[in-house]
Amino acid sequence: MTERPRPAIPYRYERTATTAEVRAAHPDLAAGTGTGEVVSVAGRLVLLREQGRIAFGVLGDSSGRLQLFAGAGWTADFDGFVQLVLGDWIGATGEVVATRTGELSVKVERWVLLAEARRSFGDKWHGISDPDLRYRQRYADLWANEGSRETFLLRSRMISLTRRFMEDRGFVEVETPVLHTLPGGASARPFVTHHNTLDMDLYLRVALELHLKRLVVGGIERVFEIGRVFRNEGLSPRHNPEFTMLEAYQAYADYHEMMDLVEQLVAHLATVLLGTTSLTYGGRPLELAPPWRRATMFELIAEHAGAEVDLDTPLDELRKVAAAHDVAVEGSWGPGKLLLEIYEKTTEPALWGPVFVMDYPKEVSPLARDHRSKRGLVERFEPVVAGRELANAFSELNDPDEQRRTFESQSKARAAGDEEAMVVDDDYLRALEYGLPPTGGVGIGMDRLAMLLSGAEAIRDVILFPTLRPEQARPEQARPEQAQPEQAQPEHPRAE
Repeated sequence: MTERPRPAIPYRYERTATTAEVRAAHPDLAAGTGTGEVVSVAGRLVLLREQGRIAFGVLGDSSGRLQLFAGAGWTADFDGFVQLVLGDWIGATGEVVATRTGELSVKVERWVLLAEARRSFGDKWHGISDPDLRYRQRYADLWANEGSRETFLLRSRMISLTRRFMEDRGFVEVETPVLHTLPGGASARPFVTHHNTLDMDLYLRVALELHLKRLVVGGIERVFEIGRVFRNEGLSPRHNPEFTMLEAYQAYADYHEMMDLVEQLVAHLATVLLGTTSLTYGGRPLELAPPWRRATMFELIAEHAGAEVDLDTPLDELRKVAAAHDVAVEGSWGPGKLLLEIYEKTTEPALWGPVFVMDYPKEVSPLARDHRSKRGLVERFEPVVAGRELANAFSELNDPDEQRRTFESQSKARAAGDEEAMVVDDDYLRALEYGLPPTGGVGIGMDRLAMLLSGAEAIRDVILFPTLRPEQARPEQARPEQAQPEQAQPEHPRAE
């Protein structure tokens, strides 16, 4: 059969129903019967099988899939229909019927081509297994892998539910600058850019913290932002250079109330999205219902590393413990940094949790307030779930003099070569001089939370377009002359 000329592509198409709506309206239609209802549906053609003068196709849209039933005796331009290629976008109009085998279908009276698929999906309809291809060609992955679509729809709902959860508790959502004059709010290496008109370097934000706390100073007592942050760091299953954070700050609260907020939020999301707080992650059970365990870093090190250590442990002894667990040590590190490194190597990956790891050394917590009863520590916690840090939270440091001293200490470390150390932010210090009330603050990694709730093992599986190394050339499949139905099978509805 010779290839037929392609008709002009319309500018719009009047769809009257989605595939899901058609299925919902006719859940129990008897085999071999019609409904008298005529609908217009639209989507991708994901299966096409010709049997003489009739043909069966499967149309996929964002809500699901539905069979198309075409025939030379009732379908306009039937010959053109059977020349369609898998992946073509089409619109189809016809009566909703059940075929003789009971498959709910649209009996196609007329159809229109809405877009050509000039690259063949081929056997990608079975699901793309090559991770590199999935991440680089997300547009193909979303069609080929049902699990990918479900993950990103879950993530979208998670963000929406989080926003509603925070607003229901009196938090005000704001937007703060992405371009910062100084890198601050977290220990991280920033991305640097240049503003031509002002002839000045600017930094993509590494955290939302310092601007949000300025707003608490300004009288917005409960404030939050869900935003992209950028850290010039490596790639790993847990790290992407740009990622999404929820940061929230509450006046008159401390880190205990932030713990309550975190466990309540996570349990709420699990209940609404998954119907339960009892999950299985990585093949292991995980219970997210509050209350979560609360333990100090030193208690957990003793449990998992077998070492009774704290800030009073002599440096030489801490170095021996570090060496025994293959923790690389730098000579400039004090006891607080050594203890953090020992914890992160020996303990954090082993914590299934969920557990709030509490009371960090002041040396590694420049924005947190001194612990009210434990010398050398601050009121800081990180919730760890399935061996991964999910958030970071403090009773916020609100003394401008103490904050200046910690900034200056960080600045010296930066000058000595620590590219992740902070700098002195004089405007933030000026804001503190106007008075920051006692405040609890938290930053939650929304990508890691999406991983937890979707069961994803890698952060790239929950970021639509993750950062990747430069693409290596690979052969591409050209558009075939004609569909090859034996290469593809319907993922859900079977064809008759």
